[in-house]
Amino acid sequence: MLYTSPLPAVDIPVAPVTEFVLRRVNDHPEKPALIDGTTGRTYSFAELSDVIHRLAGGLVARGFAPGDTLALMAPNLPEYAIIFHAVAVAGGVVTTVNPTYGADEVAFQLRDAGATELVTVGMFAEVAKEAITGTEISEVITIDGVAGTTALDSIFGDPIQQSPVNPVDDVVVLPYSSGTTGLPKGVMLTHHNLVANICQCDHAIVYQPDGEVALAFLPFFHIYGMQVLMNGLLANGVTVVTLPRFDLDQALSLVQEHRITRFFAVPPVVLALAKHPAVDSYDLSSLVQVFSGAAPLGAEIAMEAEKRIGCEVVQGYGMTELSPVSHTTPPGMFKAGSSGVTVSNTESRIVDPDTGEDQPFGERGELWVRGPQVMKGYLNNPEATAATLDSDGWLHTGDVAIIDDDHHMTIVDRVKELIKYNGFQVPPAELEALLITHPEVNDVAVIGIPDESAGELPKAFIVRSPGSEVTAEDLQAFVAEHVASYKHIRLVEFIDEIPKSASGKILRRLLRDQG
Repeated sequence: MLYTSPLPAVDIPVAPVTEFVLRRVNDHPEKPALIDGTTGRTYSFAELSDVIHRLAGGLVARGFAPGDTLALMAPNLPEYAIIFHAVAVAGGVVTTVNPTYGADEVAFQLRDAGATELVTVGMFAEVAKEAITGTEISEVITIDGVAGTTALDSIFGDPIQQSPVNPVDDVVVLPYSSGTTGLPKGVMLTHHNLVANICQCDHAIVYQPDGEVALAFLPFFHIYGMQVLMNGLLANGVTVVTLPRFDLDQALSLVQEHRITRFFAVPPVVLALAKHPAVDSYDLSSLVQVFSGAAPLGAEIAMEAEKRIGCEVVQGYGMTELSPVSHTTPPGMFKAGSSGVTVSNTESRIVDPDTGEDQPFGERGELWVRGPQVMKGYLNNPEATAATLDSDGWLHTGDVAIIDDDHHMTIVDRVKELIKYNGFQVPPAELEALLITHPEVNDVAVIGIPDESAGELPKAFIVRSPGSEVTAEDLQAFVAEHVASYKHIRLVEFIDEIPKSASGKILRRLLRDQG
C-alpha cells in the first residue's frame, strides 16, 4: 500500500546545487543574504555569489580538482555557506564535520571520506592539527586566519564558473550518520538530492516573496541546518542570521532585533519557548512560524509554545539519508503530535517489520520512503547500503510510524537502537565498545531513557569487575575524554548481570522496563 503526497507535485530541475541556491540573486542583489548574528557582518546576495565563485577559483588554482573532498569543521558563520558552495562550484565534495568532535573522531571521518583539505576556525585548530596526522591533509586552513594555519583569505582567486558535474550522479556533500555498529557512515548526497528536497518543500514550508528573515543556530554540519536552513532559505531569497551556538537570550534578542519571521528549532528549544521565563522579556511578534525537527515534538509542548508566543508551531520528519525531509506540516495543517504529511514527489509505506506486509491507515509499521531525495548510498559500505536501501529504491528508516486517514504521519517508536539526544544520533554500540575497555568494567549495555527536554538520555548499565569500586562519575569522566559532548553518558546504574538472549544479544527491552 503506497501513501503518496496530498500536496501538488513539483518540477525539479537537473542542476548543480549552487546554481539552484543562487537562482534568485539577480532579483534582489542588494538584499542581505547572510548576517553574522554576533558581529553584524553582512553579505548581500550579489556579494555572496561573488565570493563563492572567487573562492572556487582559488581552490582550483591550488590544485583542488573535481571529485576531491574538503572537510569543513566550523560553527554557523556566513563563511560556512561560502566554503560549502565554493567546493560545489569547483566540482568537489564537502564532508561536514561536527566541530565538537575529538581528534580521533575527526581523524576517522577525514580518512574514511578521503579528504584532502580541512577548513576550520581557530578555536578548533589544535584538534584539527592532531586529526590530520596520517591523512592526506598537509595543512589546516582557518576562516579567522590564526597563527600556524593557512588563512582562508589567502586562498581567494579569480572567479570561475561551475565546473562540469553530473547533478544526478555526482556526490556534493558527505555528512556522517551514526549506526548501531558504532562506526559513523558517510551519506552520499548528490547535487540532485539537495535540489530535489528544496523543491519538494515548496508547498510545505511556504515563504513570502519579500521580507522573510530566519534565525540559523541549528548547526550547518547537520543535515537539518545544512538543507532546511542554509540552502533552503538562501534558495528562497530569505535573509539568514547565523548564530554559532544556541543561547536562549541571544537567540530571542536576535528575533527582536532583526524581526525574525522563521525560527527553526529542536524539541528542547521549543520546550524553552513554552516554559522559560526569559521569553516574556522579548518582542517575538514578528514570528510567523516555529518549525521543529530532528526528534519527535510532544503535542502538549507544541500547543503550549504556540499559545505563549502567538504563532504556529509545527514539526517535520527527516533523516540525513533523505536530504533530509520526507514529511512536514504545511501552513494551516497542524495536527497535534503529527510530523505532517508526505512531501511532494515522495511515496511512503508502513511495513510490518516481522511479516513484510504493508499496513493500512492507522496501523503501526516501519516507515519506508522513496523519492528523489533518497541518498545514493553509504560511502565505502555496500553492506550497510543494502541493509537500508532496497533494490526498488525504498529507504527503510528504522522508525515505527502510523499514517492516519488525514495522511498525517506520526512516529511512535524505533526499530533501530539509536538514541536521539537533542536531535543527535548516539549509537549505543560505540559507547559500549568504549566503556568495556575500562579496566573496572566487566560488562555494559547502553540505552536511551525518555527525557522531556533532550528527547532521550544515554544511560549505561554497568557490571563492575570483581572488587571494583568504580563510581558513576569515574565512568562518565572516562567517556567524556573520548567522545563528543552529545555522546556523554548522562545516567549510570550498576547491576549484577546484563540481560542477554541465547545468542548473546543484549535484551535492551528488559533494561528499558527497569530503566
